[in-house]
Amino acid sequence: MGIPYTQRRLPRRTFLYLSTSALVSLVATACGGSAATPTAQTTTSSSASSSSAASTSAAATTSASSTSSAAAATTSAATSSAASGSATTSRAGSATASSSSSSSSASSSSSAAAVPTKFQEAPALADQVKAGKLPPVEQRLPKEPMVIQPLESVGVYGGKWRSGYLGAADSAWFGRTIGYESLVRWDVEWKNLVPDIAKSYEVSPDGKEFTWHLREGMKWSDGQPFGSDDFVFWFEDVLANDELTPAKPAIFTTSGKLGKVVKIDDANFKMVFEQPNGLLLKRLAMLGNGTFIKPAHYAKQFHTKYNKEAVDKMVADQRLANWVALFGAKVSSVQNVGDARWFNPEMPTLFPWMLTTGIGQTNQVTAVRNPYYWKVDPQGNQLPYLDELDYPQIENGDVLLLKALNGEVEMEDRHFTNAKNKPVLTDNQQKGNYHFFTETPDSMNTFTVLFNFNHKDPVLRDIIRNKDFRVALSHAINRQQIIDTVYVSQGTPWQAAPLKASPYYHEQLATQYLEYDAAKANQMLDAIGLKKGSDGIRLRPDGKKLSMIWEVVSTSQDWIDVLNVLKPQWAAVGVDIQIKSEDRALRQTRLTALDHDVTNWGGDGGIDAILGPYWYMAYASFNCFASAWALWWETKGKQGEEPTAPAKKQQDLYDQIVITADPNKQKDLMKQLLDIAADQFWIMGISTPAEGYGMAKNNFHNVPKQMYSSGQEFVNPGASMPEQYYLK
Repeated sequence: MGIPYTQRRLPRRTFLYLSTSALVSLVATACGGSAATPTAQTTTSSSASSSSAASTSAAATTSASSTSSAAAATTSAATSSAASGSATTSRAGSATASSSSSSSSASSSSSAAAVPTKFQEAPALADQVKAGKLPPVEQRLPKEPMVIQPLESVGVYGGKWRSGYLGAADSAWFGRTIGYESLVRWDVEWKNLVPDIAKSYEVSPDGKEFTWHLREGMKWSDGQPFGSDDFVFWFEDVLANDELTPAKPAIFTTSGKLGKVVKIDDANFKMVFEQPNGLLLKRLAMLGNGTFIKPAHYAKQFHTKYNKEAVDKMVADQRLANWVALFGAKVSSVQNVGDARWFNPEMPTLFPWMLTTGIGQTNQVTAVRNPYYWKVDPQGNQLPYLDELDYPQIENGDVLLLKALNGEVEMEDRHFTNAKNKPVLTDNQQKGNYHFFTETPDSMNTFTVLFNFNHKDPVLRDIIRNKDFRVALSHAINRQQIIDTVYVSQGTPWQAAPLKASPYYHEQLATQYLEYDAAKANQMLDAIGLKKGSDGIRLRPDGKKLSMIWEVVSTSQDWIDVLNVLKPQWAAVGVDIQIKSEDRALRQTRLTALDHDVTNWGGDGGIDAILGPYWYMAYASFNCFASAWALWWETKGKQGEEPTAPAKKQQDLYDQIVITADPNKQKDLMKQLLDIAADQFWIMGISTPAEGYGMAKNNFHNVPKQMYSSGQEFVNPGASMPEQYYLK
């Protein structure tokens, strides 16, 4: 059963698209406070292993602890790459990406934490303490705060980080910059799962029981205690509540049965499942999967169980459909809107920064430091260093590019950092006082072709489901021409398949039907009875022209450029496409309603295919090519459309994967799933993506020189811990 929409938190979510943004004034220097003495981090060179990330044992029975001695922190730091520049967490151990399940649960014992004995805070917070508006920093931190070793040096307080976002549908950028906090997280090299919100954890030998140890004294951003009760509330009153959560998320179910949360004490609890939860740890470390943690003390005021009379009044006053809509808007999420935490600044958070304005409230989303943030640097400076994050809403990537060229962006790695813009950014580099960092994509493709297998038109649906039709159109694509024209000759022809660097690499799936052969395509289309009309366009069996509308996101110029090359290639073999460029939210609404013919997306799951099988099977009800089959799977047949036998077999295999703790068995099952994908050829691709890049101002420090980029499986730049970025 796939992770439901609200748990995946992918950038292709259904959101509302908002108005354009205003400019933000430049704040180029850090403000106030005395600078801490820079301390260089000693590192040794080692290449980041992309393949190891995908072979993580989801139920590694190693216990991991984020408290450690100074020696352990140094050892941990030494494993990071000098080239990639990974910030490291002070910890005694971590679940490594290549670890296998052992036969017994390991102990989480470790030496005393290298926690400083004195703490400092940002000048603005110190002023609030003097004014009696905040308690002293020692009282705001947990008993054992997490100690973060900065990448380059200990930073200084102050300054703003300005970037930009394209509207509500682009709120994933907030999760990537502000919101990457979960029980466990990936390190920046995508090698180790490390404790984060959890101080440490253990997994039972059978992979059914996960024991979590939280930080004593940790607080929400409003100063209220954070602990096991928040998880109990989330489980008993949100997840187990059929009104709030009618479809139970796969991340917390095994064989369709919901797990349990058992409180041990205020700082310790267990997650218990009937079957091994083979992917739980890795799923928790994915983009957005830490946001299930809700502040119980805040959320209860919107829950009918705790506050019925007031809730009923709020529903009536706000003219909402029911209390579920109220709870979603204030605490959880709303269909076609998104995660409430990016819309509702009132909700307390555990993130480094907390919103002061949310999406739709002004033309800019703004976040300021969380005074109760629970991480410090080795000198006892409470993080984050930066005072504020500003996200002006912009129309498109070209507007953001102009802002970057004008010095109005401190750091960004999306929307304008593409191959087309690299020359102009390079020419302006010295004047703009910025540099580039490298991003290695985990995407397996630049452009995946997604026909609607659940089309409402039965004639077109039958044509789409004919494998020979899809194979013919694959042969009709001159991929090298697209690579040369759109992607400046970077990349190689590639189908929708894991990359060679992935442990799930599948040669047949990756390389079949890549040959450009228009004559062969014509022959195959002739053979399945699609005859050409007088204008050269083929006719469907009902006599109508074989013309399809291709819906593409209007802000994705690269994809539009691909379609402008592909359109005449397919027309040459008698298949007409009409390019429809549209708002991302509108596109997603139409896709969800199965009102589309064909669309496209990138290629998630190039490295960790077992976590990102979106384009290898009918995995998710938003994934464009077989949404109704995936919905049938997600709802256990209550909604959607029963899949064909091969698609159902893939879903059965994935059901086995998620209750398998042994990574070798998981890999074998995944190979079987990909064998079916190769045989069915559901989706075609264009090419492998080129190495990407981001930009950062030269006075914006502690940004790695290299990191991975991912749709969801790995969180960039969040994995590099933006709380340790600083301006100087």
